[in-house]
Amino acid sequence: MLLKADGISKRFGRNLALQDASFSIGTNEIVGLIGPNGSGKTTLFECVAGLIPVDSGRVEVEGRALTPSHRKQQLFYLPDGIRPWPDQSVGWLLSFFEALYDRSKGAGAALASSLKLEEFLKSRVASLSKGELKRTLLALGLLTPHPLLLLDEPFDGLDFRQTRDVMELLRTVPVQGRTLFLSIHQLTDASRVCDRLVLLSKGRVVGEGTVTGLQAKTGLAEGGLEEIFLALT
Repeated sequence: MLLKADGISKRFGRNLALQDASFSIGTNEIVGLIGPNGSGKTTLFECVAGLIPVDSGRVEVEGRALTPSHRKQQLFYLPDGIRPWPDQSVGWLLSFFEALYDRSKGAGAALASSLKLEEFLKSRVASLSKGELKRTLLALGLLTPHPLLLLDEPFDGLDFRQTRDVMELLRTVPVQGRTLFLSIHQLTDASRVCDRLVLLSKGRVVGEGTVTGLQAKTGLAEGGLEEIFLALT
């Protein structure tokens, strides 16, 4: 087991954003965190990454409880909607991450090609559209070497063709020895790319497993994710 979250709870004033959330992530798999907007997905990511303190609970990596300050060696969290170094070019960003993480020369260019970013390499980050920025951020995340990569809404802003291409790219990541934890609000996207799912509703984990396992748990042998989610909440 690569990561285990046990009893994570987080309160903001009177709002209990996470309630005893527990789940696990295996090595070299793609796990989807799914739930509607406001269910606590981003808060859970920030707690797991150690960006905000939890009120209770713990995070273990390979069986060892890690303090927030030690998690940065094991995981990399890519938030949704950030726009880093907005005055720099896309090409500069890719080269910077390539050098920062001692990746082989040309790794950034290869990702730019896979994500169809070549025509934007000289564009300033500030000028990118939502979809262009999303693909740039994905390239940066994939240039990092951490065993576990957390991606918040990796398909948000992408059209159907871009979503398909990104899914194909992400499916190659576990083969290369990394694990992905994806926050996704579109159930169709989650079922197409993830090996297992963690279902979050109102801050609680209401289900965890493969689609087949969740179908068996709910008695919905032919049910899709929407029917499964509704049955569990």
